[in-house]
Amino acid sequence: MAKNLVIVESPAKAKTIEKFLGKDYKVESSFGHIADLPSKELGVDVENNFTPKYIVDSEKKKLVKKLKDLADKAEIIWLASDEDREGEAISWHLAEELKLDKSKTRRIVFNSITKSAIQKAIENPREINYNLVNAQQARRVLDRLVGYELSPVLWKKIKPGLSAGRVQSVAVRLIVERERSIEAFTPEASFRVVAEFKTASGSSFSAKINKTFSSKKTAEDFLNKNIGANFSIANLDKKPAKKSPAAPFTTSTLQQEAARKLYFSVGRTMQVAQRLYEAGLITYMRTDSVNLSKEALDAAKEAIVENYGKEYSEVRSFVGKTKGAQEAHEAIRPTEMKKQSPSLERDQARLYELIWKRTLASQMSDAQLERTNVKIQADKHKEEFTANGEVIKFDGFLKVYLEGHDDEDTEEQEGMLPAMKVGETLNNNFITATERFSRAPYRFTEASLVKKLEELGIGRPSTYAPTISTIQNRGYVEKGTIEGVERKYTQLVLEAGSVQEKGLTETVGSDKGKMVPTDIGMIVTDFLVSHFETILDYNFTAKVEEDFDEIAAGDEDWSKVMKDFYKDFHPKVEDVEQNADRASGERILGTDPKSGRQVSVRLGRFGPMVQIGTAEEEEKPEFASLLPEHSLGTITFEEAMELFKLPRDLGEYEGEEVSANVGRFGPYVKFGKKFISMEKGESALDITKERAIELIKEKQIADAPVASYEDLEVTKGVGRFGPFIKWNGMFINVNKKYDFDTLSFEDIVELIEAKKQKEIDKLIQEWPEEGIRIEKARWGRHNVLKGKIKVELAKTVDATKITLEEAQAMIEKKTPKKKAKAKAKPKAKAKTKAKPKTKK
Repeated sequence: MAKNLVIVESPAKAKTIEKFLGKDYKVESSFGHIADLPSKELGVDVENNFTPKYIVDSEKKKLVKKLKDLADKAEIIWLASDEDREGEAISWHLAEELKLDKSKTRRIVFNSITKSAIQKAIENPREINYNLVNAQQARRVLDRLVGYELSPVLWKKIKPGLSAGRVQSVAVRLIVERERSIEAFTPEASFRVVAEFKTASGSSFSAKINKTFSSKKTAEDFLNKNIGANFSIANLDKKPAKKSPAAPFTTSTLQQEAARKLYFSVGRTMQVAQRLYEAGLITYMRTDSVNLSKEALDAAKEAIVENYGKEYSEVRSFVGKTKGAQEAHEAIRPTEMKKQSPSLERDQARLYELIWKRTLASQMSDAQLERTNVKIQADKHKEEFTANGEVIKFDGFLKVYLEGHDDEDTEEQEGMLPAMKVGETLNNNFITATERFSRAPYRFTEASLVKKLEELGIGRPSTYAPTISTIQNRGYVEKGTIEGVERKYTQLVLEAGSVQEKGLTETVGSDKGKMVPTDIGMIVTDFLVSHFETILDYNFTAKVEEDFDEIAAGDEDWSKVMKDFYKDFHPKVEDVEQNADRASGERILGTDPKSGRQVSVRLGRFGPMVQIGTAEEEEKPEFASLLPEHSLGTITFEEAMELFKLPRDLGEYEGEEVSANVGRFGPYVKFGKKFISMEKGESALDITKERAIELIKEKQIADAPVASYEDLEVTKGVGRFGPFIKWNGMFINVNKKYDFDTLSFEDIVELIEAKKQKEIDKLIQEWPEEGIRIEKARWGRHNVLKGKIKVELAKTVDATKITLEEAQAMIEKKTPKKKAKAKAKPKAKAKTKAKPKTKK
């Protein structure tokens, strides 16, 4: 047994560290946190200083026992989890759950997984920093209190299954408010004037009027003034300028730049960065510091001088602007500045190169420029045309890297202008006055949302990616899919002494890949803002982050922060739960011309829907689900009434009725008893019989047997877990060992037999007449099963010794809940139009 036990939180990290330590060190992984708050209860004693109740998850108990056995035998235990608050809490949980002896426990941190960094850490151990632990506990407990108390209010007042979160709900609010600004925006048209001139030497360049014209008439009047005009250079100004490099990457700037340049989602960026860190190629990727260590500065200077020359090197120190930034940490940088292109898989190589370029550029000289401003006068009016040019005299850091930007209105930098002098006469090739519309605010991308959250001081480096994935997974926000709509605009052109008008078109309003709130996201946000304004307040959320920073610095008591928050929060929750009205986002659209009953849209159990009539009337209301392209806030009366044409009868095919409808999984074609999902972008209101038959034929081909085994059909399909074959009611996953497109009969037999054997191996006991069996489950557990009812047995129970009577009692105990749910379903279904139960 090795004398030293090193515990890290990631198996990949453990593997890398093992390479640097000798045989006296054994490196093990805790696979993240070994203890956390329980999932099925609050887990916080609000009466006793908000003491958290930490438990070891059943899946982690075997691992904890293994780590404890190793720790008991080791002479020294090194807790080497990450250097942030989360990492400190992991080390603390390890010390507590493994009951480590303080005298032989060491806490070490390093911001890169390199031999020198690890050796330096071992030479400079410290104790667990309880201020950091408490800051992590404060975040975890506060978020649990908010989520655990607010979510049931949403279930009661809006819809079952909803949830709320302190940071996530604020992020959704940002997106909802941006959407409302876009909806309320009215574009205003104006005309921008641009001219093309030619010098005596024959070189052409563009110039513009630095104002816009409010109407077509004023623009046309201005163009007419230029007919027959003489143009000359009124002023020419040249002056030196410089451009400086951006700071090295923090977590948020890396996420933004990777989105702009590599088109990575925020989550993807963090996944790839994690791999690079664990491989020892970059420093720790969760940081809000722009600092570089002296070692890094020296290494960068050496690499720059070696690759580009002394004149390209300029040592720089950057200061972060982020609230609560931990400047003792380092920015994200390569561990070896001279290593530009290590051998990596594609995404890792691209992200590494981005980090390498940004870090090196931050330590390079300014780019030296010469900017030229030219003013052009006409002899028939007083307006001046201007042209700007830029020439790079010394490229400096631009040799390596230029930061991207998010502003979609930013014009490209104008290039070099031809040689000119004051008083020189110019020929006018043409002048255009182009209609341009003011733009609504842009929808957030993942990257621009991170930027906004950081500006407001909401969240910290470790929270951005999970926040963005959570609000999408909850269905509050989705990625837009609209390519844009066509808009007409006018262009007036003065050429050869006359003004001509052109009608042009452009595509506007694209939301492809942007963050768009769903109906449920808007309803939940409105409800929370209305009743819990403090929780959803941007300043309050930022203030909480500052409180966490003060706890981490040892300047604030974490339980006091909880107490101050909870004394106002809890009574408010109770008041809203008892007294607030239900929220459904209801909007009255008008009156049904046939029946004279009210037509409205609202959120129903299965999603947004339109309703004719009210619950108070004797006659039951009629319902129709909204199509994916509709929303509660924008659907018109006409669009809503169209939905009552569903289901649409499309005729017959092969003796079966064919119809089109929309259900909880979107639009579908019904063929006999089969439900076939339509392709993205197709509508149940527009689909033709011919297209429906195409979908039916595709489904028939997909469902057709590909083989027969033991007189039973074998079919193929692709589900949420990948490709599979179906035989005798069993779904059998087809792994990458097989070519799914060209499965042979031998492959199919092999897969079926392997599955049959697996099912045999799983079976512990069976009572066929009663339909009850006991099977092995994951993580060494066992389940008692009857139909769809499953009872999980504790690990301490011997599954081989359970009697039929005991198994029946367990099933019966579980059954009433299932029956209650079953009774509720028909009532709900009666309120909705036919909904398919299966996805395509």
